[in-house]
Amino acid sequence: MQESFGSMETFSRMFDATPAQTCEAARRALLSQGYVAMARSNELIEGSKSFQPDPELNLQMNIRVVCVPETSDGSVSIGFVTAQQDRYMLKKSANSASLGVGALGSVSLPFSSNNDSLVKVGGETIATSGFYDSFFDLVNRYLNMERELP
Repeated sequence: MQESFGSMETFSRMFDATPAQTCEAARRALLSQGYVAMARSNELIEGSKSFQPDPELNLQMNIRVVCVPETSDGSVSIGFVTAQQDRYMLKKSANSASLGVGALGSVSLPFSSNNDSLVKVGGETIATSGFYDSFFDLVNRYLNMERELP
């Protein structure tokens, strides 16, 4: 797929809040959905979550939120969000041992230990607008909750 830059708002939304308030609401939104969320700064939040849909497949979702001021006084901000999903498959490799017997030669026998490991088999940026719409709706919910506090 070739990249094309357009004015669609799939990955960004404008919020009636400061960048710090927007990113804090984004952090809470991620935490509420089971993500491990870390604030890199007041204007950058990263979250990750692992899924295992079957025993040999592991999915890792990584979300990055950047909040920047849109107005000169900083009272309106834009939240830019990108989600990437990486797929890992279980790679099995059995170990074997060799046994040498003088006149007969050697025999290779497998034994029970193995070196299973996860191998990355793919990754993609999530481009589904519904995914981002639901995230931004949740961010708005947390911003509204903050406004209602005394």
